[in-house]
Amino acid sequence: MLQVLIAMQSSSSSFSYRFSNEVFLSFRGEDTRHSFTGNLYKALSERGIHTFIDDKKLPRGDQISSALEKAIEESRILIIVLSENYASSSFCLNELGSFGESLANHEKKFNADKETFKCNLVKLETWKMALHQVANLSGYHFKHGEEYEYKFIQRIVELVSKKINRVPLHVADYPVGLESRMQEVKALLDVGSDDVVHLLGIHGLGGVGKTTLAAAVYNSIADHFEALCFLENVRETSKKHGLQHLQSNLLSETVGEHKLISVKQGISIIQHRLQQQKILLILDDVDKREQLQALAGRPDLFGLGSREHALELLSWKAFKLEKVEPFYKDVLNRAATYASGLPLALEVIGSNLYGRNIEQWISALDRYKRIPNKEIQEILKVSYDALEEDEQSVFLDIACCFKKYGLVEVEDILHAHHGHCMKHHIGVLVEKSLIKISFDGNVTLHDLIEDMGKEIVRQESVKEPRKRSRLWFPKDIVQVLEENKVNKIDT
Repeated sequence: MLQVLIAMQSSSSSFSYRFSNEVFLSFRGEDTRHSFTGNLYKALSERGIHTFIDDKKLPRGDQISSALEKAIEESRILIIVLSENYASSSFCLNELGSFGESLANHEKKFNADKETFKCNLVKLETWKMALHQVANLSGYHFKHGEEYEYKFIQRIVELVSKKINRVPLHVADYPVGLESRMQEVKALLDVGSDDVVHLLGIHGLGGVGKTTLAAAVYNSIADHFEALCFLENVRETSKKHGLQHLQSNLLSETVGEHKLISVKQGISIIQHRLQQQKILLILDDVDKREQLQALAGRPDLFGLGSREHALELLSWKAFKLEKVEPFYKDVLNRAATYASGLPLALEVIGSNLYGRNIEQWISALDRYKRIPNKEIQEILKVSYDALEEDEQSVFLDIACCFKKYGLVEVEDILHAHHGHCMKHHIGVLVEKSLIKISFDGNVTLHDLIEDMGKEIVRQESVKEPRKRSRLWFPKDIVQVLEENKVNKIDT
């Protein structure tokens, strides 16, 4: 019987690190060189997988060379072919010692034969540690007569191919302030705990950097998992193609292609199949509970960022530098205040102002205050578009007229128009991060969200304020009243 173990380099940077070899084959030459291992090497090579195999026949007890140690270190995947006499070879054990992995159930054989090894106690301890460290590696057993060898090898090649075909996601051109947040998320996920399923939610306004953070965490911890799936644009995809389509994509990425006949069937299959592997699943842009129920479960929540990081990101986008001349400080602070720390808004503003002088910055920021930037508005408007019609109406009322009013007062004023559903509507707006209730009971909202609401109303009639559903700007109100007065006199 043979046992094949597959181990991946698991350092935090291994997902993006360029390895010289994709696979290193460790085996007992006398046992399998001209049979199983030779056939496995051929199959890997034919698939285009760069595999290191030591073809030299070395006498018993020979030390591995520095070149071989380097080959082990620079291989992304180690495949160990455990044959009957594997643990009797000091050369094989030296390979394992260099890689830091092996199999604990071979320890008995090792202990029985250790008197035959002519080496010092330090070397024995290195081997023993290596054997212990492989105890938790999952193995693939092959018994002659119970399975065709070529089919078994095919399975191994498919598994290896799936692992090495993983590519890191693009995160950000300027990942300012990302490292500390990524470490916080990794600590919450506690990747090393094998017996616990962790479910973590990243919640906040559009453009705050949720997807960027998720992609960075994905790249950092991907090698700890047997299967990966990053489902992008869940909200949009579920609208266009349905939840069943997303479920099929999830199953295809993690356990192979799977046709579904209903969402309920998908839920059952996902629960059953995903329990059998250690899987990293990221759902991007989820806005409805049923999406979580169909694909994962329920999340917990957490939050935003800092002004120092906002200024640094703005500097990168506007000047292509981390630090800028002191005379830009005031205008940078004004831009950061306008963006309210939202990474997306900072990137858009910084990119638009790149190469301009201070006067042009001031002019552009004045214009943004009057007429918000369209690119920022489109991102922020995603949450608004997901609201029901009555909820949208309540939001526009608050954005245009009732910011910083007391919650009780807002409910009383709007109750006449919206009825007893007011509390529900307010709750939805809070849940969607469109408004907040301050500790002293006032209704507040992000400056950019306020601008978005006002811009939605302004677009109802750009040139004729009297045709808009709401008026808040004194000049517009006076203009409409005067026009109405003139119309009455004319009639």
